[in-house]
Amino acid sequence: MTSSVAARDAVDLGPIPYLARRAVVLGIIQTLIVVLFAVVTRLLDGPVEKILEVVLLVIGLAATILLPGSWTRPRTIEGIAGAAGIGLGATVVFLLLDVSLLQPLGAYTFRWRALGGGSNWWYHPVWWMAGTYLAWMGAFIMANQAARNREPSIGGLVVLVLVGVAIFGVLGVLLHVPGAAWSVPTFGVAVLPALALAAIITGLGSRRP
Repeated sequence: MTSSVAARDAVDLGPIPYLARRAVVLGIIQTLIVVLFAVVTRLLDGPVEKILEVVLLVIGLAATILLPGSWTRPRTIEGIAGAAGIGLGATVVFLLLDVSLLQPLGAYTFRWRALGGGSNWWYHPVWWMAGTYLAWMGAFIMANQAARNREPSIGGLVVLVLVGVAIFGVLGVLLHVPGAAWSVPTFGVAVLPALALAAIITGLGSRRP
């Protein structure tokens, strides 16, 4: 009983084997979502396709943002760094599955590769950076929330990020940012600045141990 309570109350979890196992789980989740996204893109069209793309995008972003911090329970830089490590490790797992299975099987159209001249060294580094950033910012926000309220609020994090996504997405379209449109990719990219804004807001007045 004592050991289980201690494990439940532990924070800033960061043993390398623990982080590696969680990275594998997250990487597999991300890979499955990519495959489902590809299936939807290939087989469907119109409003149904867009709705399912949004659902899958939200699930993928939520998993990458929320799971690493939920696993490390960040309170200080140690837990935040551990969550970022899970995010980075998960992208490496995806890379291995992508080059060994998805690409040989022709699972999806390689739009990122086409933009980069057909090279994996274009879209995989983008995936590494984005996956690490999302996990890092999610854990950062959780640590800020915990510094204020003892425990992070997943609901509060989600609402704050969604508001930021709406703000930055609409601003991108209205200000005619290159490539911005009333589209899933635009509001997906808006998650990046929305997370930064949420981290700043939750950090105001917080007292980090």
